[in-house]
Amino acid sequence: MQTIDFIVLSALQHYAYCPRQFALIHIEQVWADNQYTAEGNLLHERVDSGVAEQRRGTRYERGVMLNSQRYQLTGKMDLLEIEAGDSATNSPLHYFPVEYKRGKPKVEDWDRVQVCAQALCIEEMRDTRVTEGAIWYWEVRRREPVMIDDALRATTVAAIEGAHALLASGKTPPPTDEVKRCRACSLVNLCEPEIFRRDHSGRYVEAMYAENEGEEERNANE
Repeated sequence: MQTIDFIVLSALQHYAYCPRQFALIHIEQVWADNQYTAEGNLLHERVDSGVAEQRRGTRYERGVMLNSQRYQLTGKMDLLEIEAGDSATNSPLHYFPVEYKRGKPKVEDWDRVQVCAQALCIEEMRDTRVTEGAIWYWEVRRREPVMIDDALRATTVAAIEGAHALLASGKTPPPTDEVKRCRACSLVNLCEPEIFRRDHSGRYVEAMYAENEGEEERNANE
């Protein structure tokens, strides 16, 4: 019976940013720090070290462990705000995930995918519906709202499925075509994207391997 590996929530941001980065970290098990990752680690350590507190009807829980059997996800979120419901109207608790990032807001959904995945876990674990969250960016010192709408949910589920498929394949894909992303990546020296882009021999070998497999299969069926 094949076992399905759980994917760490933070790994979805790696996959959304660059599937090759995801594979290098989570398949080949390589890692390298740079200024950005070091500052990010320090930020998360400070956030996770905070204790739970209650203020004006809202409970703040830090370093909350999450998991989803449906999506095979696991991991720890930075902050979960739980707003008390209205007892008079019997309204449910309101769950609001908050992720902390060292950088600044982005047009792309890389960071929002991670928050949405957290929301999916909360929904499954607490039998609720999460409609919004936020990302606090250290560089600009403010929160950016994240609407957990159908479009972001579809993007996130696609990333989850893609990450699972890549993990199951055990193969590291080529570098992203978005060259600018490589400059900020801590793995750029291990990935060597420019060398890979210039050297097409790997693609040639893969094509030969696929062709040989196809010929063997045809011979077996004759």
